[in-house]
Amino acid sequence: MEWTVANNLRSHFPELQQRERPEVQHWELGRSSIFIPLFLPLPAKLGTGQREVTVPRGPLFRAEGYPVSIGCNVTGYKGPSEQHFRWSVYLLTAPTREVQVVSTNDATFSYAIYQQRVRSGDVSVERIQGHSVLLHITKLQMKDAGEYECHTPNTDGKYHGSYSAKTRLTVIPDTLSATMSPQTLSKEEGEPLELTCEASKVTAQHTHLSVTWYVIQDGGGSPATEILSLSKDFMLVPGPLYTERFAAGDVRLGKLGATTFRLSIERLRPSDQGRLFCEAMEWIQDPDETWVSITKKQTDQTTLRIQPAVKDFQVNITADSSFAEGKPLELLCLVVGAGHDPQLQGIWFFNEIEMAHIDAGGVLDLKNSYKDRASQGQLRVSKLGPKAFSLKIFSAASEDEGAYKCEVAEVTRTRMGSWQLLQRKQSPESHVYLRKPAARSVVVSTKNKQQAVWEGEALALLCKAGGAESPLAVSWWHLPQDRTQPEFVAGMGQDGVVQLGASSGGPSHHGNTRLEKVDWATFQLEITSTTVTDSGMYECRVSEGTRSQARELSWTQVISVTVKSLESSLQVSLLSRQPQAKLTNAFDLSCVVGAAYSDLKVLLTVTWQFQPARAQGFHRLIRVTHNGTIEWGDFLPQFQKKTKVSQSPFRSQLLIHDATEEETGVYRCKVDVYDRNSLHTHGPVRASATSHPLRIVITLPESQLKVNSRSQTREISIGSDTDIECSVLSRATGNIQLAIIWYFSSLSANASCLRILEMNQTNVVKYGDEFHTSRRKKFHAEKVSQDLFQLHILSVDDSDQGTYHCVVEEWLSSTNGTWHKLGEKKSGLTELKLKPTGRKVRVSRVYWTENVTEHGEVAIHCSVEGSGGPASLYSVVWYRSGEDSGRNTLVHLQHDGLLAFGDEGLRGRLHSYRSSPTDFVLKLPRVEMEDAGRYWCRVAEWQLHGQPSKWVSQASDESQRMVLTVLPSESTFPSRICSSTPLLYFLVVCPLALLGLLLVSLGCVSWKARKLSRLRSDTRKEKALWVDLKGAGGKTAAGEEDEEEEDATES
Repeated sequence: MEWTVANNLRSHFPELQQRERPEVQHWELGRSSIFIPLFLPLPAKLGTGQREVTVPRGPLFRAEGYPVSIGCNVTGYKGPSEQHFRWSVYLLTAPTREVQVVSTNDATFSYAIYQQRVRSGDVSVERIQGHSVLLHITKLQMKDAGEYECHTPNTDGKYHGSYSAKTRLTVIPDTLSATMSPQTLSKEEGEPLELTCEASKVTAQHTHLSVTWYVIQDGGGSPATEILSLSKDFMLVPGPLYTERFAAGDVRLGKLGATTFRLSIERLRPSDQGRLFCEAMEWIQDPDETWVSITKKQTDQTTLRIQPAVKDFQVNITADSSFAEGKPLELLCLVVGAGHDPQLQGIWFFNEIEMAHIDAGGVLDLKNSYKDRASQGQLRVSKLGPKAFSLKIFSAASEDEGAYKCEVAEVTRTRMGSWQLLQRKQSPESHVYLRKPAARSVVVSTKNKQQAVWEGEALALLCKAGGAESPLAVSWWHLPQDRTQPEFVAGMGQDGVVQLGASSGGPSHHGNTRLEKVDWATFQLEITSTTVTDSGMYECRVSEGTRSQARELSWTQVISVTVKSLESSLQVSLLSRQPQAKLTNAFDLSCVVGAAYSDLKVLLTVTWQFQPARAQGFHRLIRVTHNGTIEWGDFLPQFQKKTKVSQSPFRSQLLIHDATEEETGVYRCKVDVYDRNSLHTHGPVRASATSHPLRIVITLPESQLKVNSRSQTREISIGSDTDIECSVLSRATGNIQLAIIWYFSSLSANASCLRILEMNQTNVVKYGDEFHTSRRKKFHAEKVSQDLFQLHILSVDDSDQGTYHCVVEEWLSSTNGTWHKLGEKKSGLTELKLKPTGRKVRVSRVYWTENVTEHGEVAIHCSVEGSGGPASLYSVVWYRSGEDSGRNTLVHLQHDGLLAFGDEGLRGRLHSYRSSPTDFVLKLPRVEMEDAGRYWCRVAEWQLHGQPSKWVSQASDESQRMVLTVLPSESTFPSRICSSTPLLYFLVVCPLALLGLLLVSLGCVSWKARKLSRLRSDTRKEKALWVDLKGAGGKTAAGEEDEEEEDATES
């Protein structure tokens, strides 16, 4: 923005160029430059009586192709009142060169580039007053942009003040656009109208837009009438002829989006007819804060034709000529004709008395008693549309019989807001009569046309009355088969109120019985869940009566219904495809329900029961209820983990996996039938049945075991290791495990088979009891694969020669951890021989037998023929076999002298030793009767072999069987006594009893002697007393004799 006040006379008065040039101070504010003239010193500032030329502040923005006017005014001058003005321009192409445009006093003032435009009037100067002019450019061009200067010649006699002023004019492109599609519209008076126009601009400067709608009336050259405009200040300004309609909201202007403007007229009038268009103007604010229009555009025109509305109308009333008491009665008041959307009021009359009044705004005014009926919902007066009124009585009575008519008035609202009557019309009278009830027919039927239903099914009875429509009441009665008096089930009055029967024994349970009104003449009684007691006769009583009649009219009809028991056709069967199931296999049981009502949606509860073998009473395994709940019993707790139950509408299947012996027993299923409503009402069991018992036996599966039975002979070197194989050819599938038992039998005659070791089905190894402990460490068992087992023998010696075989046992494991033996197979014999070493042991085979008395001592000898080698040691094993026992190992005297007893209990009863390197003795210090039997020995020769050296059995031999007979010892007197228990008791008890009696006798004698001693002492004391009394001479000889006699007597 730039301000400049200066004396620009230098082009015309060069001699004054330097003297009169004012000073100009320049400040930088941001990016804009403001030039403010300061005339220094201050006393030189323009004052009163000084000339001053002023033009509008710039810059001035104007659009190309539009006119512009720039004013110039001079004050403080002297001389003639009419001043002259000269206009020049500094164009943008040459901003320092002055181009003269036009002058008020010199026709030749204009430069060549402006002469033609001045002569054509495109550029001109207009004098407003003697001191004020306007520069006019009729049609701006882009090249007209520049700085314009207004200069006034001096008429003051001297130069005092300013004689010129400048302002900048900027020419911008015209970007305003206003469009509307041209069209011709035909409307009726009172109809709405909407027109839209698009107005937009893309000017870089800040401008405002105004939009104005105009209408040009038909005929002549009438000017355009302004309808409504949106001003540059965003204010809605109606035209003079549309002010009232704008205030009433009938005329509106809205902006839709950024560029769309819509004119809305709610109710067209004939004066709106003509050609409508939209005018858009672009406004800009000059530096002096005044708004100036720089562009203007008009759209194409829309031709609007308006058909005047018909003002006259007719009123008709429609209604049925008769009505039934209690039924609705509706009358309609219809207006035919009138204009579009007229303002109408309605008035209803009954027998020439006003009932209700509803104005054009919908406000209702009811008279007297009709207010009460309307508040109770019995009457309604409404305006259905612009030309329709309604009077409805919901329950007509005899007092509603009479003549009805309606009156309609057309009104218009005044400026004060009140209604002004235009015209009024009445309808003809309509007479309405009350119909009298007539005789009716009643038909009773079932909804599904079936008079027999199953227990639990729904029973729907229909009672339909014939005749004309009228309010009816109905009541249902039930007569059971075993009774003579009917029971009330349910009833419905004419007002629709339902009453249910109070009997608790019949079908009238409140939650189970419903009475509905299908239509005015049809009533439905529904028993949602029937029982057998609901069978019998059902009677429907239809009654009709009005408030004007003394008694009601009634009609009846009956129907017979049978409710069949569900239990009557219920059958339950229990089936199984595997009555004999294999252990660990699965078996299934099917509980099949048979009934004649399989198509019904009944609900079943299935209970599976089980009675174990050798037990009394059934136990519950599982219960699947009709609502889908599964309840497990507490019997067989593992049953829940291996059982699957599947349920279908009339079938339940129990599948049991991994059968065990515990599942052996009798099974049965129990079925309880519920109706389909029991899911919500928890109703009782309708029927129940139990299947026949079915026995299930769990057996062991057949053994599929096969073992390699081929025999073979193997010859190996002494001291080496060897393996003996046991191969399984086939076995059963499933949870099958094998137990392997290895046996050994020596090559000697009558040798028994010894159990070496056993690897059971759980791979636990146990050595045989009869196999000598010292030899166990030589044998080891290995499970090479599922079907191959090996016995490893370490450092084979002479004692290991013999036949070996295995026994394979097939075991089945059940889910409860129990093992079951399915079978066993014996393999072929493997004979193990040592390669000849040249050594041979011979045991003396002298026949020996001996009889030994019980508790005696005996020694049994075993000798090796020959002296044996110097590097040889011998071991001996003593055996015994009795009449009732097999071969028993007694004691083993090893080559190193250690003793190993077959039974630790023999350690104190046997003594085995060498009497020489080749002679061995078994000594029994105290022979018992059970020691009788055959004894023999087996001697083995041992030598060192290999590196490092190890003692190895080279050869062995057994002796002849030696028979030991134990004789009972001879009986002696002590032995006889000890052998007789009664005699032993007698000899022990009798002496003790005699000793006791003797001690008692001695005690009595001792007590008697002590007593006699005390008596003598007392007697002596008495005698001594008498002697003292009589004196020493008083004692006579006779007295002495008497005393002696007494003593003798006492003694």
